[in-house]
Amino acid sequence: MSTTTQPKRHRVGYALAPKKVQSFIQPSLISHANHHNIDLIPIDPSKPLIEQGSFDTIIHKLYGPDWKSQLEKFSLQNPNVPIIDSLESIERLHNRISMLEVVSRLKISNRTEILEIPSQVVVLDSKNLRENVSIGELRFPLVAKPLVADGSATSHQMYQIFDNDGLERLDAPTVLQDFVNHGGVIFKVYVAGDYVQCVKRKSLPDISLEKLATLKGSLSFSQISNLNARDKNEGRHEGVVDLERVEMPPLGFVEEIARGMRKETGLNLFNFDVIRDAKIGNRYFVIDINYFPGYAKMPNYESVLTDFFLDMLSDKESRVGIAGHAEDGEEASFIGSGERQGKND
Repeated sequence: MSTTTQPKRHRVGYALAPKKVQSFIQPSLISHANHHNIDLIPIDPSKPLIEQGSFDTIIHKLYGPDWKSQLEKFSLQNPNVPIIDSLESIERLHNRISMLEVVSRLKISNRTEILEIPSQVVVLDSKNLRENVSIGELRFPLVAKPLVADGSATSHQMYQIFDNDGLERLDAPTVLQDFVNHGGVIFKVYVAGDYVQCVKRKSLPDISLEKLATLKGSLSFSQISNLNARDKNEGRHEGVVDLERVEMPPLGFVEEIARGMRKETGLNLFNFDVIRDAKIGNRYFVIDINYFPGYAKMPNYESVLTDFFLDMLSDKESRVGIAGHAEDGEEASFIGSGERQGKND
């Protein structure tokens, strides 16, 4: 009498803030993962992680000393379970200066495209903002962003600054960046392991020198969005972008940036924002990098993330196999330690 072997099921634990759970752990993702023998298991960060059952891998977007201690204890007892990603690697993205330093270290092949970051300065003392000695060689208009980029509401409070009066309304620490006219379009590049997808979204409108002369103080990004929406509703179509007609950046260029970032950061789950210089069509700027972004906004995200989980689990099993054959005293390296590179690197 023959017996049918049931396929092994994999337990992927997730430790996410409630808002992130609501947006990411959609029924469609649970169903798609389940169809591929993956069970998505919620982790309660208020309870010891090592007491919440076995996991084949863990994904997370939580911070703080308590959670860090939880992960360290779990890793000591479960060295073969990949944690995606390491807190040390994630924390590099919490500072908008160190975040973009990653881009400066990328080695892009000899292409016609140029990759840069906007000119920027960091202001640590609010007194320098009041006395207008903070911008150095930057020129208005500027973009002001909080130095800390930890996903909190405060870290998303960004402004366009048009003159010195606008600077005086800011609080330090803040990062000031040159505003680059980019045709009102931003390219958001999502990375999930080896998978890369670029989508286009509407962005801040261009500002001519003539228009700049009429602008005073500062505007928050949300105010600018509301003004644009009002103009559209009132039939004023100046500067309205037709996304359908916007050309995407070359796919090979975007993928090369993604692989380089993955190698430099040691991260598997992130996205980065790219703009294209409105004056120089082959000149691109990376302006932001985000850990574990809103993947549910990405087309077909259920299959993308399920494939990512399967890749991570496959890598884990192959590495465990290597570790099982390692000689005494040797250690195998595992995903999520900040050392794993992309398969194509």
